[in-house]
Amino acid sequence: MTTVAAIIPHWNRRDLLDSLLSSLHTQTRPFDEILLVDNASTDDSVEVAQRLGARVLSLKKNLGFAAAVNRGIAASNADWIAILNNDVTLAPEWLEELLNTSASFATGKLLNAADPSLLDGTFDEISRAACAWRCGAGRPNGPVWNHSREIRIAPMTAAIFRRTLFDEVGQLDENFGSYLEDVDFGIRCALAGRAGEYIPSAIALHRGSATRGAWNSDTVKQISRNQLLLTFKHFHGAPLWPLVAGQVLWGLVALRHRRGAAYLRGKIAGWNAARALYPNNTPNDRMARLAAAGEREILTLQQQTGFDWYWRVYFWLLPR
Repeated sequence: MTTVAAIIPHWNRRDLLDSLLSSLHTQTRPFDEILLVDNASTDDSVEVAQRLGARVLSLKKNLGFAAAVNRGIAASNADWIAILNNDVTLAPEWLEELLNTSASFATGKLLNAADPSLLDGTFDEISRAACAWRCGAGRPNGPVWNHSREIRIAPMTAAIFRRTLFDEVGQLDENFGSYLEDVDFGIRCALAGRAGEYIPSAIALHRGSATRGAWNSDTVKQISRNQLLLTFKHFHGAPLWPLVAGQVLWGLVALRHRRGAAYLRGKIAGWNAARALYPNNTPNDRMARLAAAGEREILTLQQQTGFDWYWRVYFWLLPR
C-alpha cells in the first residue's frame, strides 16, 4: 500500500498550526504520518503540534527551510513526501487529487487565504535571469489556471514528491537555507528528465509570508542572495545581459518596497558564498534550453493574464 508523510518545517507562530493540522486530519485520503520539524521555536509550538496529533522532530537551532525538510525526509520511510508550509490549509480532497498523478511530483492550486478569488500561485517557472515567477500570483482565479499540465518546478508551499526522487536527484541544497531551494530542486529534476504535474482540482489556501511578513528585510536579503547561488550553480556561461537585467530589476522592486539596502546586502553575501560553493560549474546546454523554455512560458502567461511591472520591463529590455 502506498504511504504518504506530511513534512512541515516550522519556526514559531504556533497560532498557524491549528488550521493546518486540522485540515490534514480531515483529508479524504488520510496521511499516514504527520511530522512537524521544529526549527528551535521559542513559543509552545512543539506542545501544540503534539496535542494536535503530529510527531515532532525538534532541531537544536534554526537551520532554515531546506535543512528542516531534509531532516524530515530522513526521518520518514513513506513512499510519497508532502512538503507543506505552516501557513497553508488544505481542502479535504487535496491529497487524494494529487495522488492521481503518474508524474514524479505534483502540486495544486494555491489560493490567497485573505481573498480566495485571487491566486497565491500555481507552479513556478525560471527565467534566463535566474529569477523565478510563481505563476498566477495575485491573478484572479480564472480559466487559464484550471487545466492540468506538465510542470518543471513545484513550489514547496504545498506539493507532493515521490520518495525515490530525492534518492535520484538529491535532497534540498541546504546552502540556500530558505527561499529558492525549491526552484533549485525543480531545476535539478528537470535536468534529470523528471517532470511534475499541476493539478488545479487540488486546492490549498495560503496566507503567505505569515512567519516573517511580506517584504521583510531578512526575506529580501535571502532571496537576493539565493538568486546569485542559482546563477553560479546553474547559469555558468549563460548570456550576461538577462542575468544582470533581471536581477537589477528585482532590486528596483525591492527599492520600491524600501528594501534596497537588504537587496544589496544579499547580493554581497550571495557573491561571496556562490564563488566559494560553486566555483567549477561548466556551461550546460540543457540548462540554457530549460531557462529559455521557462521564459517563453512566463511571457505567454503574462500576455494572457496581464503584465506585472517587473516582467513588462524585463521583456521590453529583452525582446524575443
